Amino acid sequence: MMSSSAARYTYLGPEGTFTEAAIRTLPEAATRELVPMVSVPAALDAVRAGEADGALVPIENSVEGGVNATLDELATGEPLMIYREVLLPIAFALLVRPGTRLADVKTVTGHPVAQPQVRNWLKANLPEAVWESAASNADGARQVQEGRFDAAFAGEFAAPTYGLEPLVTEIHDVPNAQTRFVLAGRPGRAAARTGADKTSAVFWLGDDHPGALLELLQEFAVRGVNLVRIESRPTGGGIGRYCFSVDAEGHITDRRVGEALMGLKRICPQVRFLGSYPRADETAPQVRPGTTDEEFAAAADWLSRALDGRA
Repeated sequence: MMSSSAARYTYLGPEGTFTEAAIRTLPEAATRELVPMVSVPAALDAVRAGEADGALVPIENSVEGGVNATLDELATGEPLMIYREVLLPIAFALLVRPGTRLADVKTVTGHPVAQPQVRNWLKANLPEAVWESAASNADGARQVQEGRFDAAFAGEFAAPTYGLEPLVTEIHDVPNAQTRFVLAGRPGRAAARTGADKTSAVFWLGDDHPGALLELLQEFAVRGVNLVRIESRPTGGGIGRYCFSVDAEGHITDRRVGEALMGLKRICPQVRFLGSYPRADETAPQVRPGTTDEEFAAAADWLSRALDGRA
């Protein structure tokens, strides 16, 4: 488990990001120093260096999919583990300097992941505005404060921090959009099993041949383990060389999940276990007949008796 010695969490900053809003939903955030960092790698590296107890970073958006910076950081470098996840509803506000009218907005900014979530609104309301991406939505707000842009898409809660006003609120092209964040810490014992858990891992193909990925996915399928996310990421070893980041329903202490990971370890050159942790939506998996812990134990008992001629 994560220690509490550092009593500090880092997060993707600056102040006023959706990541800050997400980290403040954690009960323990009230007793820890919350330190904004300039990037996902910086937030995670502070944990690796022992300068922070944990880091909250975005990993997945319901509109744009995986956050590549986080997926790559968790797959490479000194290992980290996920201990918790947070789901945050996302709606944007158009933040401007006081007195700015919609007709005055000629340049806009925001995080690259924000753009696809407000593209239709921009087309309908500011078709001539020029977009330039910022390091984060809050960084875009800061640049509006400094006069570099006319407006920024960010959370409405960021407006007071940067002396801005929300000109338009509740902007989202896709209803019920969410971003998923994970709390990462140094490796240790996985979070306790709750019965409504996820297990995350990264695995690498041994060699590229027809059906190679199918063989790996069958390790989950034959044990009744549902994958709720799978994404490929380049390894840097050349075109066609990928690793796969997955989230599976269940906890590593569930026999079906543990045996699936063991199956991957037998046939993959590298498997990185990223942790088992409670699901933020508290959704328990539907366990198929023949894949419960009791049925795995009964099968193992049968094998033992078969070896002794007692089956």
